[in-house]
Amino acid sequence: MKSKSAFLRKLILYGYVYDVDYNFLREYNTELGRISSSLNQIAKRINSTNHIYQEDMDEVKELMKQIWHTQKSMLSQQPLIKR
Repeated sequence: MKSKSAFLRKLILYGYVYDVDYNFLREYNTELGRISSSLNQIAKRINSTNHIYQEDMDEVKELMKQIWHTQKSMLSQQPLIKR
């Protein structure tokens, strides 16, 4: 909550308030930024040489594995909301 009054309004209106930590999203976005930068460099190299190298394909596969791993990790950190 941004303020104590916002917290109290939510509590009065809904009877409950969820405190959710989204720090893992910052890490996820940072990782995706690094991956997209690497993919962009590969795309530039392919466009400039008009040739796709096996190393580039291997790197793209590894980057995709990183994306899936990061996404799985992020989803596992999601809080379970039970009613």
